[in-house]
Amino acid sequence: MPIDLDAVTAIDMHVHVESDGHGNVSLDDELMNASAKYFKAGQNRTPALEEIAAYYRERRLAAVVFTVDARTALGHPALSSLDIVTGAAEYSDVLVPFASVDPLTGASAVSLLRDLVAAGARGLKLHPSLQSFVPNDTAYYPLYETAAELGVPIIFHTGQTGIGAGLPGGRGIKLRYSDPMLLDDVAADHPALRIVLAHPSVPWQDAAISIATHKANVFIDLSGWSPKYFPPQLVRAAGGLLRRKVLFGSDFPVITPDRWLADFERLEIKPDVRPLILKANAANLLGLARDRS
Repeated sequence: MPIDLDAVTAIDMHVHVESDGHGNVSLDDELMNASAKYFKAGQNRTPALEEIAAYYRERRLAAVVFTVDARTALGHPALSSLDIVTGAAEYSDVLVPFASVDPLTGASAVSLLRDLVAAGARGLKLHPSLQSFVPNDTAYYPLYETAAELGVPIIFHTGQTGIGAGLPGGRGIKLRYSDPMLLDDVAADHPALRIVLAHPSVPWQDAAISIATHKANVFIDLSGWSPKYFPPQLVRAAGGLLRRKVLFGSDFPVITPDRWLADFERLEIKPDVRPLILKANAANLLGLARDRS
């Protein structure tokens, strides 16, 4: 069944599937442990899809779920996006599946995206630093053109990442690939493509705000940080100019929605803006309001 917007209190735009439930995980042990240490994650770091669905259903929340396909850059097998997309159909009252493809595989990535959207994916998740690609390189434009043609948004990781944090050389993961200003080119060149800049884009927060203000097709999700640590300019923008373009996201399982929502309650945001950030903006972006019409 489609998500009943009256039955959920919020839509979490950023939830990672890190395990397929059969012993396969999205990252090798070194990267997984470094990420858990960076985020001080004490809970289960690798819940499978059915565990995520139960967790969110219990809290009357909906969640956008995805993995990151970085098989070429990391030399580690990716979890199956097809399994996530088809599996999420069993929990369609709370889960919205996004695909992930490896941009470094070129035309194969484009073809896979078409197949995954046909299977039920509602969007695409990309992580330039983890997948080791420069997002404004025109070699990746066919992928963006396909997403725009299919009408699905892309969530791009931006800013600092906990993956590789504290390791020598950050395990070769390059932060500059996640500078949101690279996505200004993408947004300008693909005006029909809806882009979500994931996370407070530290150290490029002002750039992200400028891009989302300037480009009608760019949004920001607030995942990866507890709201009590949000930069003040982000809080001002979320409550003002960007109040219809900012989206709740937790980054579960490293940050729980319980923690995020509790800290959001203490944030100085106008009461009429809170429901926009928590649910309405995401519902519009994902087309959930159309689903029930």
